[in-house]
Amino acid sequence: MFSLFYGLWKYLFSKIEFHVLILGIDKAGKTTLLEKLKTMYSDSEGLPPDRIVPTVGLNIGRTEALKSKLVFWDLGGQVGLRTIWEKYYEEAHAVIYVVDAACQSRFEDTKSALEKVLRHEDLHGAPILIYANKQDLPGAVSAEDLARYLDLKELNERPYMFQAISAYDGLGIKDGINWLVDAMERSKRFELLRQRADVAVAV
Repeated sequence: MFSLFYGLWKYLFSKIEFHVLILGIDKAGKTTLLEKLKTMYSDSEGLPPDRIVPTVGLNIGRTEALKSKLVFWDLGGQVGLRTIWEKYYEEAHAVIYVVDAACQSRFEDTKSALEKVLRHEDLHGAPILIYANKQDLPGAVSAEDLARYLDLKELNERPYMFQAISAYDGLGIKDGINWLVDAMERSKRFELLRQRADVAVAV
């Protein structure tokens, strides 16, 4: 009887945990975004932008949003570090891809890196949220203009959203996270990863 009630309690009150990759080329604002997410969704204060240094390897942030636990993996975006991204794909529920919308000279590089992410079979069906970051800077293109420029055909195969944000002041971030949590809950990938985890526990 105890196990029955415990199982019901766990089903009703335990929170779903999602693993989300934060990707993008270097200087896009990924770690600034992670620190802003910590500030917006948890009791801890994230690092101020003037104390953030380029990521070499991995930063991890844990928050809660919309009754879900979110674990963010922020990976370095320098050319030599992008090869390690795929080591994290298999366990990821979704991807946040950050673009410096104020630096159009690097759009071709960011498009090339993103296309490789989208083509990887270990991320099949994963929702993707593309943040057009640095809207606080002059010359930043809108989310709509960025979508037209990137022209990503692979996006037709998965849930996706373009959102204009500023990781510096928080503009637009919550709109994107609200969409992402809903997309992950509805995603077939979520069920696939949950079944895989259940099998691993049973073994």
